[in-house]
Amino acid sequence: MSVSSLSLDLDGRVALVTGGSRGVGAETVRLFAMAGARVAFSYRKAREQAATLAAECGGPRHCAAIEQELSSPAQGRALVHAAVAAFGRLDILVANHGVWEPGDAPIATMKEEQWRGTLAVNLDSVFGLVQAAAAQMEAQPCLPQAETIGHIVLISSTAGQRGEAGHADYAVTKGALISLTKSLSSELAPRGIRVNCVAPGWVDTDMSASTLSDPERGAKIRAGIPVGRVASPREIAGPVVFLCSPLAGFISGEILNVNGGAVLAG
Repeated sequence: MSVSSLSLDLDGRVALVTGGSRGVGAETVRLFAMAGARVAFSYRKAREQAATLAAECGGPRHCAAIEQELSSPAQGRALVHAAVAAFGRLDILVANHGVWEPGDAPIATMKEEQWRGTLAVNLDSVFGLVQAAAAQMEAQPCLPQAETIGHIVLISSTAGQRGEAGHADYAVTKGALISLTKSLSSELAPRGIRVNCVAPGWVDTDMSASTLSDPERGAKIRAGIPVGRVASPREIAGPVVFLCSPLAGFISGEILNVNGGAVLAG
């Protein structure tokens, strides 16, 4: 008996990953490229890292780094239009970008600027991204033999499900993305667009480095994760890419927890 190899074949598809220059975003870009997709990704400040990643993933014909601030619906729409301009279509959107202030901010003293700023980046821009991506996916020609016309994956968090003291702004936005996933699935699944959500816990990235490296806080965080450690970026990126593959064609409206069991332990 011969056994064929299994691959997540994304040839012909174009993916857009926001916040793709480092961390989970960069690993997601790499895995999409390995699966055969052309990939556009956004960055804000890390120009050198973005250029290096784009070159690593095949250069201008296969991977495009797009500098784009994401703090409004208009900026989200602009990024989608730039990705389509680069590769002619859009089949996959991964809304991975976001802000999280490492210092605790009790609700009684949280500055309104922080609250508004977090909602603008983590939520308002996602509205624009999803709005433009869904319109593009419905308008463009369907790929041959494709059972879906597009995939959208939103990145939430355990904080969006059980809250996070001192970070109400962040938790609110991540909870809203869970609700948005369910709403979009109900609306878009009948039209051929699969919308799902990945909810990571603590991940070893630049954004969480200061907290995880603190001896007291880092030890407490790891003690609350049943598998005993934080995730690597690739351990989050892998499930994201799977949800955009033909193997996940019957998954819609799912909140996929990728957090070492932490969401059940707190």
